[in-house]
Amino acid sequence: MKLFIGEGNPHCVKVLAVLELTGVKCDVQLVNHEEKVVPYLTRPVLPVLLLPDGQHLFSPNTICQYLYDVSGQKASEICNQWLEWEATDLQPAVLQALHMVSLQGKQSEAASVIKEPLSYLEQRLSKTSTPFLTSDKITVADIVLWAALYPILSDSGFKAGDLRFVRGWFDGVSVLPACKAAAQKILHGKNPEVLKTFLQKLPTTQTQRRDVPTNIIPAEAEDTEHVMSLQEIEEAAQVWSTGLKDCPEVPQRKHPILPQEGKRNVLVTSALPYVNNVPHLGNIIGCVLSADVFARYGRLRGWNLLYVCGTDEYGTATENKAREEGLTPKEICDKYHDIHASVYKWFQIDFDFFGRTTTQRQTEIAQDIFWRLHERDFLLEETVEQLRCENCQRFLADRFVEGVCPYCRYPEARGDQCDKCGRLINAVELRNPQCKTCKETPVIKSSKHLFLNLPKLEGELETWLDQSTGSGDWTLNARQITRSWLRDGLKPRCITRDLQWGTPVPHPDYTEKVFYVWFDAPIGYLSITANYTDQWEKWWKNPQQVELYNFMAKDNVPFHSVVFPCSLLGAQDNYTLVNNLIATEYLNYEDTKFSKSRGVGVFGDMAKDTEIPSDVWRFYLLFIRPEAQDSAFSWADMALKNNSELLNNLGNFINRAGMFVSKFFEGHVPEMFLNDDDKRLIAQVCWELKQYIQLLNKVRIRDALKCILNISRHGNQYIQVNEPWKKIKGGDSDRQRAGTVTGVSVNVACLLSVLLEPYMPTVSQTIRTQLQAPPTCTAAMMTGAGRFICTLPAGHRIGTVSPLFQKLENEQIEALRKRFGGQQTPNTAAVDTKPNAGVELNSPVNVKADPERAKQLNVLLTEQADKVRALKAQKAEKSVITEEVGKLLELKKQLALAEGKSPEPSNQKAKKK
Repeated sequence: MKLFIGEGNPHCVKVLAVLELTGVKCDVQLVNHEEKVVPYLTRPVLPVLLLPDGQHLFSPNTICQYLYDVSGQKASEICNQWLEWEATDLQPAVLQALHMVSLQGKQSEAASVIKEPLSYLEQRLSKTSTPFLTSDKITVADIVLWAALYPILSDSGFKAGDLRFVRGWFDGVSVLPACKAAAQKILHGKNPEVLKTFLQKLPTTQTQRRDVPTNIIPAEAEDTEHVMSLQEIEEAAQVWSTGLKDCPEVPQRKHPILPQEGKRNVLVTSALPYVNNVPHLGNIIGCVLSADVFARYGRLRGWNLLYVCGTDEYGTATENKAREEGLTPKEICDKYHDIHASVYKWFQIDFDFFGRTTTQRQTEIAQDIFWRLHERDFLLEETVEQLRCENCQRFLADRFVEGVCPYCRYPEARGDQCDKCGRLINAVELRNPQCKTCKETPVIKSSKHLFLNLPKLEGELETWLDQSTGSGDWTLNARQITRSWLRDGLKPRCITRDLQWGTPVPHPDYTEKVFYVWFDAPIGYLSITANYTDQWEKWWKNPQQVELYNFMAKDNVPFHSVVFPCSLLGAQDNYTLVNNLIATEYLNYEDTKFSKSRGVGVFGDMAKDTEIPSDVWRFYLLFIRPEAQDSAFSWADMALKNNSELLNNLGNFINRAGMFVSKFFEGHVPEMFLNDDDKRLIAQVCWELKQYIQLLNKVRIRDALKCILNISRHGNQYIQVNEPWKKIKGGDSDRQRAGTVTGVSVNVACLLSVLLEPYMPTVSQTIRTQLQAPPTCTAAMMTGAGRFICTLPAGHRIGTVSPLFQKLENEQIEALRKRFGGQQTPNTAAVDTKPNAGVELNSPVNVKADPERAKQLNVLLTEQADKVRALKAQKAEKSVITEEVGKLLELKKQLALAEGKSPEPSNQKAKKK
């Protein structure tokens, strides 16, 4: 690895300090600010980390996180929140303040700019009992915030006010040798001239680089407009003028799709949805929809791509569901497999093959892998203690027992893993275990089982992981979760279960047992492909030619990054292992969890009944895709995004462009005579197209969607400024100008139809039909780094233009919100239902004093109070603040009950003035 840094750049201070602290081996090169280290960027950026595979990281915070990640240090959730706050609130204010001080001499004005974030930091630090932001040890968050503030707080002439806690924390970080050395090397200690040189080279409006694709920088920072150079503008105009020429069409799929020599062969899987229930919106965005967007994008790019998925059908959950509905396990699988297939078809998930795991192929391949592991001595035999429910007369599978985590005391830990602390658990270790089916307390009984010897495979796994994570695209959470498993040390993992419904264990000593679902289920990817084509091994035993992308929610990561790879490595049969592991965080429903039993949340089979088109559902789920942190579906927000982004922005632009052609030019694209404004728009659109491709290449699905909306936003501004509806009524010059603006606009609309295809396939096709877009336009514009060209030349006849989207009315949304809100009311809703809440807040409260519960609630109360204060400091929307205040009051009420006091009515204080 090689780190490129420049003098005077505060961003370089943080990465240099982190490099020293983590001890990661990396060459460091000091370069000039004008030097272009990243060849494909239009202007120089620093710092830049060149990775061993030739990829570049050029977001300072991402570089810092990467260095901590490869050193094996896991960033906590609160640490990630600090990093996001630094990028969103602190860094823009610091850069603005530094600009005022160093270049304008406005000390007092600069102090007012930085006052709010400093006050927030002072308030948070005053609440902590540790010397650093999140713990007793220095973390990446401390270094990033310290480096951002160093130019401000190290300047004795800067009047930042009374910041006792900030100063104490800042001084504690400043004395670290790594920080001292980094500040001296980059800023020459406190040399203002070095900093001034750096600031003079920044655009005065730049508070955050827009060309940094990173999970840390939020949408607000990404909306800073890219400043186009004259060279970029001229180059874009020249490319535009080349037109379609002899561009080929995107090749049609011919089944079976098999790897081809000389092609980019991409195999895409999404985590197999469990068959015993109907998928909700969180399941859909976490797996199949995200994979579908990437698969559609890959096909647009001309990759030789196969996308497979299917239902995971074996296990205890299926047996239970069959018992509930009075059906056999096979009948329940048939029923729900059809439901899943129907839901995904409505959501336009374009699988190449959607299969299932209850097949003969599954049995053959799973048993073959088993025997290969057995022959190579990677299996162990142990007698284990298991939980058995005497009431249900069966051993309990891990996911059908819950209890208190023995490590962090989370009350809803499963029998295999705790969702809060992420630790592996043996079910018998749970405190106060309960059978999830009947709520009875199970008993412990012994049974003989087979285990996969993970410790014996750990060295080989580590070697492979270093290669895969170093060269592939693994989301940050996937890296962190995987490293945490390895850091704790791998333990043998049971691969058999005392069940009837499953793939039979072929060993004669285990004829009454089946394979454990997490040994068996990932093999479903292979068997589903084998049911698609007899030549399945060309995909799954061909790591030299095939790139494998796995899509899933974060709870599935360890089984895809550790357990399943160990099975395949131990089988020693040249299996294709995952190159790119894409994991989302969780999607919640409003302020709670999805619950079919309580009628809370939208499930796949219900979305169709809302009469909202599936493309709109796809758009909103992808817009809020939980890429870097948990997100929540909100009816009000869905209506807002539909009405503002789809109707008023995207739909408005495309409709106006087409209507101007129909109304003013009899349905024919007019001649275009480009001036500087037209060329600038073309260059802006071209730049967004390149960003879109870069982001989707890195599977940054949500961020790439914003590039589409930026293009239509540029287009609307272009039309508004040039007013073709007025100029068409003027003289020849004005009419010519109206024609140019209309022609350019309708060509932008054609590009948007291409970019929308992975996200909103029906809308994409509708636009192309309305514009009568040539079939070759897709391949022409999606080739290489992206080319925005004139695909609808003068004289091209378009079709009938009509609106693409409809407004979602308040009455309609309110009715849907109530319909899918279950039995909850604002007073009984869960205050925080994330796995890391640490305590079930809406469980029955004991009227007697409960000191342990009071202690837990006190912690939550402090966190919620901090959250409310932060929202107020950030001037968040009143509705958001009101919602969080309501949660705070509910916590106070529960705390009073836990302390044995009479709770104050939750609305009492709100009435006081």
